[in-house]
Amino acid sequence: AWSIERPPGDTAGCTFCHTSSEERCSTCHQRHQFNPVVARKSEQCKACHWGKDHRDWEAYDISIHGVVYQTNKWDPTQFDMTKKLSDADYVGPTCQYCHLRGGHHNVQRLSTVYTSMGMSNADRGAPLWKEKRDTWVSVCDDCHSPRFARENLQAMDEACKDAGLKYTETFKIAENLQLDGMGEPTPKDLHPDWAGEHVWSLKIGAYHDGPGYGGAQGQSGEFRMSNCSDIERICFESVGYWMTYIFKGMAHGSWNDATYCDGSFGMDRWLVKAKVASEQARRFTALEKKAGINWVPSEFWRKGDWMNELSGAKIVKEFPGKTIFDLCPEPGWLDT
Repeated sequence: AWSIERPPGDTAGCTFCHTSSEERCSTCHQRHQFNPVVARKSEQCKACHWGKDHRDWEAYDISIHGVVYQTNKWDPTQFDMTKKLSDADYVGPTCQYCHLRGGHHNVQRLSTVYTSMGMSNADRGAPLWKEKRDTWVSVCDDCHSPRFARENLQAMDEACKDAGLKYTETFKIAENLQLDGMGEPTPKDLHPDWAGEHVWSLKIGAYHDGPGYGGAQGQSGEFRMSNCSDIERICFESVGYWMTYIFKGMAHGSWNDATYCDGSFGMDRWLVKAKVASEQARRFTALEKKAGINWVPSEFWRKGDWMNELSGAKIVKEFPGKTIFDLCPEPGWLDT
């Protein structure tokens, strides 16, 4: 959703990848070769699966598995890409070996689920996830013992749980500022989001209810990267970037990514930044109140800089009092 409320030029990276792999085989098989040998190489995934909020390639590349691949991939006795993705064909796993096992093209089938088990606080050991976790172990035990695989799953569980505690605290600090009237700028001072709403940008889902968040019960806000307060951007980066480093790092055996490289150490720093920003806002508010200063947000917050060219401004201008949800109320419309 944070991509929708930006100009098309800003999100070219999102658009080209998401409209490519979902529509055509040549994204992975290459138009001018269409050779399974090419599609079996880890680099084939690299064009799309990298970056701050989906750090797959970096996590794999600097993991022990990635190092094995990079140092041996030129040797056909170690990595014979003419062979199908069958049990233990290679000396180490490629992206495709684990995620497209046996040539199966549903990547999510052989993963530990991205959103629910990655960037959300979830009971990762719940029965809901048992089948996927068992499948994950069954891939690892081509080369490792099942116990080793489950121990690594447990390590990932613990890392994600710790990260979840940190980003929950970070969000809570921003939430308390908002409820105490010190979140600057507040929703009513901002340019409308992509839906034409003025709702707090971190109000995700129905658990933030009440007028203090700028919306009605159950009304969700836009997870903004821009035109929001600094502390809200810190919250976004904490879960959208550093939580992903941790999850992807642990999933791929990239311990450096999970801890350093803005992983858990990065989340520590962003939590400190949120605390500092909160204390500063509270001190400023106290001083302004004592001095009789009435702070008025700068005009650029209302304009949103380049945001006038986006859907939110158009809706507010042409359909006063409406949101995109009023204009397109049919069930399932947003999914398509």
